[in-house]
Amino acid sequence: MTPASRKTSSSDRPETLGELIQSGYTSRTVREEMRGNLIAALKKGDSLFPGVVGYETTVIPAIENAILSGQDIIFLGERGQAKTRLARSMTALLDEWMPIVEGSEINDDPLAPVSKFARDLVAERGETTPIDWVHRDRRYGEKLATPDTTIADLIGEVDPIKVAEGRYLSDELTISYGLIPRTNRGIFTLNELPDLAERIQVGLLNIMEERDVQIRGYKIRLPLDVFVVASANPEDYTNRGRIITPLKDRYGSQIRTHYPETIELEMEIMEQERTHFATAGITTEVPEFMREIVAELTHQARRSQDVSQRSGVSVRMSVANYENLISNATRRAIRLGEKAAAPRISDLEAVHASTTGKIELETLGEVREEQVVDRLIATAIVTTFNRHFSVRQFDQLIQAFENGLAVEASDSMPAMDYVHQLSHLDGMREALDHLGVGKTPVAVASAVEFVLEGLHLNRKLNKGGGAGPARYYR
Repeated sequence: MTPASRKTSSSDRPETLGELIQSGYTSRTVREEMRGNLIAALKKGDSLFPGVVGYETTVIPAIENAILSGQDIIFLGERGQAKTRLARSMTALLDEWMPIVEGSEINDDPLAPVSKFARDLVAERGETTPIDWVHRDRRYGEKLATPDTTIADLIGEVDPIKVAEGRYLSDELTISYGLIPRTNRGIFTLNELPDLAERIQVGLLNIMEERDVQIRGYKIRLPLDVFVVASANPEDYTNRGRIITPLKDRYGSQIRTHYPETIELEMEIMEQERTHFATAGITTEVPEFMREIVAELTHQARRSQDVSQRSGVSVRMSVANYENLISNATRRAIRLGEKAAAPRISDLEAVHASTTGKIELETLGEVREEQVVDRLIATAIVTTFNRHFSVRQFDQLIQAFENGLAVEASDSMPAMDYVHQLSHLDGMREALDHLGVGKTPVAVASAVEFVLEGLHLNRKLNKGGGAGPARYYR
């Protein structure tokens, strides 16, 4: 929001402490505020976490219970489970605008200031104390915990410049506040909490419970009002990292997140999260079975004994694979001068680049990463094929191959080549109708490759070709 538009939108709000009191404004703690707004949203049936899919009956009810109970939250889950997105979305439960003492670094409540700066200003100016209004987006703070995170980062430090100007160390005005005090009356999220050094966790404990902050031996009383959210990977939470017991006990609710439980949910997230680009002169369509294969690939990786399940397989792998699959099809259309693009089985080679960096092998050295990915892709294809078809449906098509039919396929072959070779054969026509690809050449080519590869993986067709085009034969 520009300064001009902000000034216009806030022109009817109180600008001084006296006007604020006359308006009937009453202060609420951040927990009271979130709880009240949650109740209002539940009554209206509003969606609290737009864009978060698959948590409607598991994670979201637990979050709602925690907020209704006024409890701080720790999200426990593997990477790519929307933990940070959930935390950021909670700002929607804050009031849109909140009054603070103008110039306050820690969002001081004009009716109950806590910093020395705000207390002195209110004591001096009284009802003429100037008021500023803060949007809820500015009431969210976030920090990725790392071993080198310091107390100064989170809580604050004595500013040597202010000391050099003549202030005493005992003067609260010498303090340069850290992230948590600056998020006073808001939501603060600490990602990967177990990576935080134990001595820093003690400082966080004081913020959450005792409210006493000690900086370089100087102790001040700061009754901060912060809703604290943390996230952790279960592996770090239990093994490599450690949370001190008193701090762990301060989090009222530990909420376990999870990956999409169905292929359909994975596909919905893929379509929602992928980056959309328009290519001039080329329309893109993705057959449903190709989306299924990409989603199935991720689900197979989450069950594979070759892939470390401790670190998890992120939904980001599905999204990145989907993007690369579409890009490879688009690249083919550009080179061949085709006006439409649709991903094929031969385009799945493009997902190697976006898969290998997102999985960790269970044992290094015994098997190559590329081999693991190839096996996962093959399993995803055959699982999807068998979900749509029975091999018996293709007896007549297989007979044609036994009579000498051989077909080449590659990611550089024009779509019409597939139409001319196979779309008219018995068995293939019925399969195309079942897949609902219509008569678009690029979609027909995609379906033809899907059927051929499915029959190959079910050991009904042979496949050769080495580094060149694949050749299907009997």
